[in-house]
Amino acid sequence: MVFAAAVGLGASGPAHASATGTTAVGTFSYDLHGVGVKVPVGCFLTHSIKGSGKRITSQLAGVDCVGIAATFSRFCNWRIDFTYADMSNRIYRTSRGATHSECKGDPLRHNAPQTLPKYGKACARFYVNGALRATQCHFITK
Repeated sequence: MVFAAAVGLGASGPAHASATGTTAVGTFSYDLHGVGVKVPVGCFLTHSIKGSGKRITSQLAGVDCVGIAATFSRFCNWRIDFTYADMSNRIYRTSRGATHSECKGDPLRHNAPQTLPKYGKACARFYVNGALRATQCHFITK
């Protein structure tokens, strides 16, 4: 999966056909069973959504790393959630992903097709060891 090279950073848009956006995952450190793990600069959360109006036919989110980060980054105890907010930015639904205890360099999650009850935005949220590390959203409008 190499989404980061195919899209512009911070891109987002309405989901009337399809949208793909990428946001940088900032450098961070976390503790894994008493061992310090550092994630360097060079990783990106990419969120892709397809559909029409409030109907989402396909949605996925994943993390890719480039350069030295691709060699050394492994995410342990990670999960990807999908959240849905109304036009007032109030989250009304969360599809919480499973927490994966294995360490992975390229986490990925697909979400089931669905019809949203409201216009607003759909977001992918990437967590590592319980801490939010990146969010990428798309507006869903008429």
